[in-house]
Amino acid sequence: MSPRGARARRANGKKYATWLAAGVVVLGGTAVTAVAASAGGEGAGPGDGTRSAKAHALALDGKDPKRRALPRTGTPTFSLVGVSWEDSGDTFEGTAQIRTREAATGEWSEWHDLDFDIRAPESTEGEEPEVRGASEPLWVGPSDGVEARVVADGEETAVPEALRLDMIDPGETVKGKGNGGTQGGGKGDAEPPTSGAPTGPAPGAVPAQEPTGPAATTIPTAPTAPAVVSRAGWGADESLVQDPPSYLNEVDAVFVHHTAGTNDYTCADSPAVIRAILTYHVRTNGWNDVGYNFFVDKCGTVFEGRAGGVDRPVLGAHTYGFNSYSSGVSLLGDYENGGTPTAAARQAIADLAAWKLGLHGVDPEAEVALTAAADTGVWKKGQVATLNTISGHRDGYATLCPGATLYSALPGIRTTAGASPYAIGN
Repeated sequence: MSPRGARARRANGKKYATWLAAGVVVLGGTAVTAVAASAGGEGAGPGDGTRSAKAHALALDGKDPKRRALPRTGTPTFSLVGVSWEDSGDTFEGTAQIRTREAATGEWSEWHDLDFDIRAPESTEGEEPEVRGASEPLWVGPSDGVEARVVADGEETAVPEALRLDMIDPGETVKGKGNGGTQGGGKGDAEPPTSGAPTGPAPGAVPAQEPTGPAATTIPTAPTAPAVVSRAGWGADESLVQDPPSYLNEVDAVFVHHTAGTNDYTCADSPAVIRAILTYHVRTNGWNDVGYNFFVDKCGTVFEGRAGGVDRPVLGAHTYGFNSYSSGVSLLGDYENGGTPTAAARQAIADLAAWKLGLHGVDPEAEVALTAAADTGVWKKGQVATLNTISGHRDGYATLCPGATLYSALPGIRTTAGASPYAIGN
């Protein structure tokens, strides 16, 4: 175990069921704390015109264990928000809603539900003392005010310990950097990503370390890789990543996710969304790096996720119980509440999955038997699950992710992947 994991988190002693019905929380500015996501001083980058990401946290204090409230006020600017609590082993059930004030106009949004489908990885990374329970992060765009409320299912129980609201400012990168271009036929609004078969870690990735798992096996030669925007290209703050990546023997499956949040982002916003998710996964969840191995946006641009080399079997934190067999790709946007994946996004996911599986000689239209490493709500620990080699998050874990419309598109994505020029043998 790494130095970060020198002591295990405390044992899970109880399960929290709900927050109290109609409890309302409105943020008070004096209670907000802010931490820069890098060591660059007052949120500034290293003299290059950039601005580092920041994580703002507000403790939801109060004597009533079932209802918390604070007077309404403005907050430091943020673009992504979620809630978190002390022990990642405590299950949060119920409904939490937030609404935000747009920084540019002062207008308040409608109420948005927060999703609680995220779990700390079943690997040693999930046992680190810094790991917290958390909601899925919600991208709201530049905002300077927030209101939160909690609604129970009728059962009155205490809220989790050390409950707080987490707000992320993604910062800024140098103009012309961190803006991915097009992939899979999409119409982007920024410079194109790099392409070509990688001979090592992608530019901007954390240098590949010696695998911490079993040694990688010999794999067939695969076609040239699809275009991928490197971590440097979207402005990843590598100072957030403390431990070297871990590696799998091989990638047996690709799990498809969605980030939820809004579908109204522009493709020029995609790097900022990904920077915010990275900061949330590290500063809020307490993970070592962003959980997903790849991201795709609605323009069909593919982005490198967790560091370690796009062509290597990097262990991610995306599908609880099946991380040790798979790679995870997340489509930016919400595909459960009316959003529909674009043709460009579907093509990009198909090409990426075909290439990634092809590196390990895996047919993207096949099935695979995988043993669940934990109880997932769908599979019991030790149970053998028969899954498609391109599956949705909900196939492995009890969640609505990747949303109804994206999940219904997976059969077509598998067919497209089988015919992709990036698939092995094509």
